[in-house]
Amino acid sequence: MFLVALARSRFGVGKIGVFPFITHEPAKRSSVNRVAGTMETKPITSIIRDVMKLYLIEKVLPAIKKKWPREESHLPIFIQQDNANTHISLDDVDFQRAALKDGFDIRLMCQPVNSPDSNVLKLRFLAAIQSLQYKEAPKNVDEMINVVIKSFEVFPIVKSNHIFLALQLCMLEITSAKGSQQYKIPHMRKSTLERTEELSTQIKYDDALIQEVVEYLNMSS
Repeated sequence: MFLVALARSRFGVGKIGVFPFITHEPAKRSSVNRVAGTMETKPITSIIRDVMKLYLIEKVLPAIKKKWPREESHLPIFIQQDNANTHISLDDVDFQRAALKDGFDIRLMCQPVNSPDSNVLKLRFLAAIQSLQYKEAPKNVDEMINVVIKSFEVFPIVKSNHIFLALQLCMLEITSAKGSQQYKIPHMRKSTLERTEELSTQIKYDDALIQEVVEYLNMSS
């Protein structure tokens, strides 16, 4: 399992990092491949909340701070996680303390509940790096890690705009459907528009739709 952090392509920042859930332990017994005591890569098979918090604080936050322009560090940066039970609470004290260091303002938020299409990693990104990974046919944990990291590194940053546009389109459809999942993921010929330099970076919402949804939510509550 891997923790992947992807951002919208801005000022050269798009891919924050990919972090395998692994440990390195000495081999207990000798074999034909290595002697006892040789360090081996072992996958972490149980991703509990403490492990997730450790990775966020020690891997994701440093990666963001390393890549983010200093002149933008005072502006809010949101990390969106899904609603898995293993993810930390939005007001976790340890995370907040680490997130505010060095003049940064990094905050946690969760994607909408029961809305898989609002998970940006599932909108083409995971499928893209998985297709690259399948070409390599890794035979062990170390090879698998190397292949996934390589696939992450060769993924074009400019394509992240396609993914975030797809996310906005999905959010528009979810809004129009009043939160229902009865909609189709729309297409907008992104590659064609990109070639003609007509591809936008944002989807505009209709003011009337926003007002309609606000009234709907007020009635529902």
